[in-house]
Amino acid sequence: MDKFRMIFQFFQSNQESFMNGICGIMALASTQMYSAFDFNCPCLPHYNLAYGLGILLVPPFILFLLGFVLNNNISMLAEEWRRPQGQRGKDPSVLRYMFCSMAQRAMIAPTVWVSVTLLDGKCITCAFCTSVPVETLGNASHPSLSQGEIQRVLARIPCKEIYNGQQLIANEVAVRYLRCISQALGWCFVLLMTTLAFLVRSLRPCFSQAAFLKSRYWSHYIDIERKMFDETCAEHARSFAKVCIQQFFEGMSTDLVAARCHLPRKAPADAGEAAEKLLGITDQGTMNMALKSWHRCKPPLNLHPPALPTGNGWAGEGQPPTHPFAPRKETAAYYSCV
Repeated sequence: MDKFRMIFQFFQSNQESFMNGICGIMALASTQMYSAFDFNCPCLPHYNLAYGLGILLVPPFILFLLGFVLNNNISMLAEEWRRPQGQRGKDPSVLRYMFCSMAQRAMIAPTVWVSVTLLDGKCITCAFCTSVPVETLGNASHPSLSQGEIQRVLARIPCKEIYNGQQLIANEVAVRYLRCISQALGWCFVLLMTTLAFLVRSLRPCFSQAAFLKSRYWSHYIDIERKMFDETCAEHARSFAKVCIQQFFEGMSTDLVAARCHLPRKAPADAGEAAEKLLGITDQGTMNMALKSWHRCKPPLNLHPPALPTGNGWAGEGQPPTHPFAPRKETAAYYSCV
């Protein structure tokens, strides 16, 4: 139990570890889905290819989209891409890094599905059973069979219980031939994906280490900033609701006292603390204005004192605040040559 708790804490340590855990769970789920899937080839000449390739390609596409849906950063990426310029510029390299990071994680489950499907061989056997070289593996000179009848017989190769073309080609020979090709394609696919993952994860930082670190840092900053903003808004909403409810009950008690119902009144101890957390935003219109201002013109990324806000936005909107330069101290050094 302690090991599972440690693994769960590791997944919750940061956003990247959490998404790696989600992608790993999806990869395991894809293998379980394929093992539980009841593969039934239609064994018809014009339907085998569509069914086999559909099982090979459609579930990976769904898993790829599901990987994007389960990634929390997709909404953050869309928000950062569509927001106005404001007082903070948008860095395309950071957006590319975020998209590539999500795409790499979303590709794990589809890659596992395609690899398992090719190594199993059922889809390739169903899709390309009519393309078996009868001249090489069977008896192409079988009498009283037209080309259409041969195609119908070959289409029944995946369905061993209804196959009736042993005189044309043995069922075991055709299945083994197609399964060997499928497994070869599967191992080539695994090798290709492993090589690409190695190149992306290892060689990319070596060629552009500074740009890679910058993009990764600011993508983490955007994620942390969004979480902090949500937490601040939630804390403000909690304080706003507390003060609003307290004022409501104070008004009700005042009405009851006016109606000669003497009730004990006690000032709440946390009323002043809740009012301080409101930061001067005490009505719905002002809060909506603050939220719109945050979306429209986020503050620039510097730690200098910001410009004073005016109206429903920042003073000098569209231009970063200017700060007076501190006087510089100059030191003169004298050297003598002996």
